[in-house]
Amino acid sequence: MQRLLLVLLLVVPCTLAQEGLREYKLLATAKTSTTQKEMNDAGAEGYRYAGMMGGETAFGGKEVVTIMERTPDAHPGRYRYKLLATNKTSTMQRELQDAGEEGYEYKGQSVFETAFGGREVVVILELDREAKQRPRYEYKLLATNRTSTMQKEISRAAKDGFVFVGVTVGETAAGGNEVVTILRRVAPAISAGE
Repeated sequence: MQRLLLVLLLVVPCTLAQEGLREYKLLATAKTSTTQKEMNDAGAEGYRYAGMMGGETAFGGKEVVTIMERTPDAHPGRYRYKLLATNKTSTMQRELQDAGEEGYEYKGQSVFETAFGGREVVVILELDREAKQRPRYEYKLLATNRTSTMQKEISRAAKDGFVFVGVTVGETAAGGNEVVTILRRVAPAISAGE
């Protein structure tokens, strides 16, 4: 069934690409660090992040599978990517904030087990290199085992101007089964040259 779904995902975009609408590139790697490199290589060709998931594939074992897409009006090299992967949510908060200061925008997240990294929280961030004014983002990562606690923490963050951008539920090395929620708010914009 998984193989049929993968074939369907690839057949439909190929038809659209023939019509001049979109092209897709599937990246599948066993290491999250390799995924970031391949995403940036695809970005240099004008592809942009569309989605990702981690899991076990029939032939590749435990892999990160990422879909990149390119439209006819794409600008090669416009988008740059950071992939943050850690099994400690406290480390992820610091890395998110550093990337947010540079203007990287949240695009997606997952929790999955990779062949070399173990069980990791993975977050994809994107930087628009052609933006004249680049917003800086302040990120807040919330992680808890209890949904009632998460409700209170999200409500508190919302009062401080944070907006929800993503959630995953899964087992992390530090917290066991955790709900991991990411929120952000926009800080003052910076010029692209700063």
